[in-house]
Amino acid sequence: MRKHFLDLESAAHDPSRLVAWCTSVGPCEILTALGFDVYFPENHGALLGARKLSQQVIPRAVGLGYSAECCSYMTSDIGSTLADASPLKEAFGISGPPKPDLLVYSTNQCREVQDWWNFYGRKDDVPVMGVCPPTHLGEVTAEHVAFVRGLLNALIAQIESRFGLTLDRDRLREVVARSSRASTLWRAVLDTARAHPSPITFFDGIIHMAPVILLRGSQIALDYYKSLLTEMQDRIREGIGAVPDERLRVYWEGMPIWPKVRELSEKFFDLSTVVAASTYCNSWAFEEYDGGDPLTWMARVGTEIFINRDETSKQAFLGVMFDRFDIDGAIFHNARTCPNNTNCRFGMPQRIREEFELPVLVIDGDLSDIRFFSTAQTMTNIEAFIEQLEDRTR
Repeated sequence: MRKHFLDLESAAHDPSRLVAWCTSVGPCEILTALGFDVYFPENHGALLGARKLSQQVIPRAVGLGYSAECCSYMTSDIGSTLADASPLKEAFGISGPPKPDLLVYSTNQCREVQDWWNFYGRKDDVPVMGVCPPTHLGEVTAEHVAFVRGLLNALIAQIESRFGLTLDRDRLREVVARSSRASTLWRAVLDTARAHPSPITFFDGIIHMAPVILLRGSQIALDYYKSLLTEMQDRIREGIGAVPDERLRVYWEGMPIWPKVRELSEKFFDLSTVVAASTYCNSWAFEEYDGGDPLTWMARVGTEIFINRDETSKQAFLGVMFDRFDIDGAIFHNARTCPNNTNCRFGMPQRIREEFELPVLVIDGDLSDIRFFSTAQTMTNIEAFIEQLEDRTR
C-alpha cells in the first residue's frame, strides 16, 4: 500500500502522467488500460473513519451545505480536503490525495458518488464523467448488460476525445483478465471461512480486501491473494482458527463500522464467535472472465453487484450465504448515512427470521461518523444476541 500511494503522489506531480479518480466498483480497468494511475476516494473515507477523524472534519462539509446525514464517506472526505487533514500524510508521508486529471464514477453503488465527484470537478476544474446503469434490478438480463456496455463505450469515446488517447483493446483484455483472476482468488480466500474453525473473520477480510479494490488489474494483487490463500489453506490443515474455541458463526450484513472495528472484533473474539461471512467483503468477488469481450464482462459484473439489486434478489443471496457458511445468526448494520448499503429498513430482517428461521440482530451505527453509534448499547445488544444463539444450540 505504501508503494501504491507513493506512486500516486509521484504521478500527481509528473506532467507526463495522468491521475484518474474512480468509484470502487467503477470502470477502473478502462482507466488502467488507457494509462491512468487510478485513485479510489472511498478508501480515503474509510481511512478517515478508521482513524476516528471523520467526526472532526464532517462539520467542514456541513458548513459548505452538505447534510450531516449524507454519505459520511463523502462528507468526511470533502471535510478533510477543506481542513487539509488527510491521514495519508502521516501514514505515507505524502501531501494527501493526488490531484486528479479526471474523475470517473458509476452510480451502480449510489448516486452520492456523482455529487461527491462533482465537488472535486468544480474545485480542481477537471472533467467529471460517469455511467448510470439501471438500478434495483431483479434478474440482470442480456438487455441490461448490452445497455451498460453501450455506456462504457460512450465513456471510452469521451475520455479518448478529451485526452487524445486511444484505448488498446488487447491491453484492456489483459487488465480485465488480471482483475478477474484477483477477484476469483479473493472469493477463494473468503470461502476458506466455511471451514470449522474458520481461519479468517470479517474483520480480517475488511483489511485484506484492499488490494482487490486499490490494485485491481495488477500483478501485485494476484501475488498477494495467492500467498494469502495458501496461508488460509495451511491454517485449515493445521486446525488454526481465527477465533480460538469457536462456538458460534455470525453473518455481517451491511457496511463496516470503521471507527469501532477493533472493539467489535475483540468483543466477538471474547464471545468465541466468528463473524464468518459478509455481504461487504463479497462485493468484489466477481464472476470469472471467460476471455470474451472485456466490456461485456465489466458491464455484467458492475450491474450484478448486491447493492444494485432488488430486495428479493438480495434476500435470496443472503439465504445462500447463510447455508454456505453454516451461519447461526445474522447482524444487520443500520448505517445511518448509507441507505444504499443498509438492508434492514424495509422488513428484510423479519422476513429472514420467518423464511430461514434464523435469529437476526439490527444494530445502529454508521460507516464513518461515530456520532451515530452507542458503544455501550451495541455491546450489550451483541452479548444478549450471542446468549440467544447459545440457547438455540444447546
